[in-house]
Parts: sequence; C-alpha cells; structure tokens
Amino acid sequence: MTTPSPAPATAETAPRRSLIHHADFRRLWTGDALGQLGTQLTVIALPVLAVDTLAATEWEMGVLSAAETLAFLVIGLPAGAWVDRMRKRNVLINADLVRALVLGVVVVTALTGHASMPLLIGAALVISVCSTFFDVAHQSYVPWLVGLDHIVEGNSKLQSTQSVAMVVAPAIAGALLRVVAAPVLMAVNVVTYLVSALAVGRIRHREQPPAPETRRPLRVEIAEGVRFVVHQPLLRRIVACTGIGNLFGTAAGALSAIYALRVLGLDTAAFGTVMSAGAIGGLVGAVAADRLARLVGEGRIIPLSALLFVPAAALPPLAVVVDLPAQVMLIAGGFLFSFSVVVYNVAQVSFRQRLCPPALLGRMNASVRFFVWGTMPLGGILGGWLGTQIGVVPTLWVCAGGALLSTIPVVFSPLLRMRDLPRPDDAPTGQAPTDEDATTPTA
Repeated sequence: MTTPSPAPATAETAPRRSLIHHADFRRLWTGDALGQLGTQLTVIALPVLAVDTLAATEWEMGVLSAAETLAFLVIGLPAGAWVDRMRKRNVLINADLVRALVLGVVVVTALTGHASMPLLIGAALVISVCSTFFDVAHQSYVPWLVGLDHIVEGNSKLQSTQSVAMVVAPAIAGALLRVVAAPVLMAVNVVTYLVSALAVGRIRHREQPPAPETRRPLRVEIAEGVRFVVHQPLLRRIVACTGIGNLFGTAAGALSAIYALRVLGLDTAAFGTVMSAGAIGGLVGAVAADRLARLVGEGRIIPLSALLFVPAAALPPLAVVVDLPAQVMLIAGGFLFSFSVVVYNVAQVSFRQRLCPPALLGRMNASVRFFVWGTMPLGGILGGWLGTQIGVVPTLWVCAGGALLSTIPVVFSPLLRMRDLPRPDDAPTGQAPTDEDATTPTA
C-alpha cells in the first residue's frame, strides 16, 4: 500500500488575492528574476566570446548550442523521477550553486587567457545537467507553492520576468561590451545564481516528498510520466508542435551570432540592441497572455500563437534581400517570435500543470521536456552542419520551413475549435489518472 502524495493547495487553502501578496511566491519570483537576468547576459556574452575571441566556426557553434541542452535528451526522463523523490526547493538551490561554480571557472579561465572551445562546451554540458533538474523542479514546484487556481497567474508573472530580463539584459550587455570583456558579463551571472539560491533558500514552504518505502523501480516511475503524456491526445499534439519548433529554432539560433556579426556586419553593441528590442515582444506576450486566452479561448490560443512562428522565422533571412536596415528585420522577427512563444507557453504549460496529478508533476514535466527539449541538441548539430554545408542564410530558410511544419499538429487539431481546455475530470481519452493510479505499481 502506498501513501498518496500531498496535493497542491486548492482554492479553499490558497488566497484568492494576487500572488503579489504570497510571500513564498515572491521569494521564488525574486530568485527566478535574478537567475533570468544573469542568464540573459550570458546568452549574449558567451557567443560573443566564442565568435570574436575564440574564432569559433559554424560547426563549433552548433556543437556549443547542442551542449547547452544535451542533458534534456540524455537524462531528461530519469531526472523527472528523481525530482519527484526530492524536495524541489533543495533541487533549485543546489542547481543554482553548481551553475555558479562552473560558470565561475569559465570566467576565470577567460580572463586569464586560457579559455578554449572545448572548455566552453564542457561547461555548457555541466550547466545543461543542472538546468535540466532546475527546470523540471521549477515547473513542478509552482503548483505546490501557489495552488491550482493560481497557476496561470503564477506562470504569467514568471514569464513576465523572463521577458523583462530578455529585454533589459541584451541592451545592457550590448552597451557594456563596448567597454568590458565578455567574461565580465558572465561574472555577473555567477553572482545572480548565488543570490537566486539565497532567495529560494528563504522560502518557508516545505513540500513532503513520498516516503522512501513507497518508491518503485525507476523504470516504472519513468514509464508513468511518459504514459501520461502519450495517452493525452491534446498533449501529444502540443508536444509534437513544440518539439519540431525547437528543433528548427535551435538550428537557427546556433547561427544567430555568426549571422549578425559576420554576415550582416553588426557590431556587438548593435547585436545586443537587436536582441533586446526583439525581446520586447515577450514582455507584451506575458502581459497579454491571460487576457488573450480569455478573449480567444485557452484552446484556440495555442494553434493561433503557433502560426506566428512562421513569419517570425522568415523575417531574419529576409534582411539580406529587402531594402530595409538589417536591424529592423531582426527586431521584427525577434519581437514576433518572443511574443508568440510566451503566449503559447503560458497556455500550454498551465494546461498540463492543471491536468496532471500532483504526484506525477515532476515525471510529466520531465517527459515533456525530454520530447520537446531533446530535439534542441539535435537542432544545434543540424544548424552547425547545414551552416557548414550550404551556408548560413540558406540554413535560416530551411529553419523557416521547419517553423511552418511545426504548426501542423496543433492547427489541424481539435484545439482550433476549442474555447476551453479540459480539466482532469473531463479529460479526453487517455484521461488523467487519479492520485491512486499515479502511485500504484504497473505491470
């Protein structure tokens, strides 16, 4: 006999007022904000270090991009089962501390002139392992912390923070790179990881993990998470859309620094400004996501936002053929992309968090991440290989075609006709298992 895992706070136990008044959520939000700000500085500084200082080739940038997400493909599934056995707050803290340590090593070697592409790739691999655990624990912790009725508000606030960081950090990075070296910006990320760990460490909420005697073989617990995802028809389509989109989006992203700095001839400051201005779309999307879902319908908003992936992917390569400043095309593409991704993510993440039994959240999130982020290292390799074989601009056009392909699973689906997405009690075939189902050994 097993002991059911405690359910997240319900409408009866969670405060009805805004999460602004929820002290523990504010601490999580603060830690997330600091981590996101530092990470976005590194998003600009790392490729600049690789391209400008280490003269990285298209292939090396593809491998570096693959290393940054490889852990989701290699250990993504067991990570979910492990997270479900742990206190998620502790996972978040330890992941921040290890990422700070590894990135600190990169900063020191870069400042002393000993950096190399193998070192950057190795560091990216370790950080990707930590990020795998952090992201799975983070998505699984939010419902426990705020309650099911506050999931959309919580996700919207966290997405807003990420979008603000994506707007502010690249502009700061672009300006600072005129006067300081890229490793100095990465050092700021080390500090933000440490302060993030401190903020999360102040959260008073302690979820109780399942008792050790209730654990089953790891493969059984992993299979439960995978089975939940593949048995949900709507979730299968969302996963297919996201996975294909991430494959081609990462392929394009692996070449973005080379495209901007070498092909279009932008300097690092202009590159940072373009990234910052384009990311404003994400901020707009985070603010509007909840309203749009209520206006259009939480089901319809998923395929409609996915359709925007296509023009967003096509605008950057158009910069070499249209009679407009390259920065305008890059900013327009970035704005549309970040807006659509944030609206799409708020809707689909909230849906799966609400649909999934609490005891299965870690494994469900890890299974989804395995399928949708597992394509990203493959995309990095694909981008590096295609960039070497056919050139940067043709590769970007291939990726625009991939963005169109990614929309098919959700556009040609019941989602386009649905205003409301199903809850656990009216889930479609492959309906969500109960807590008892989620903790009963399977054959």
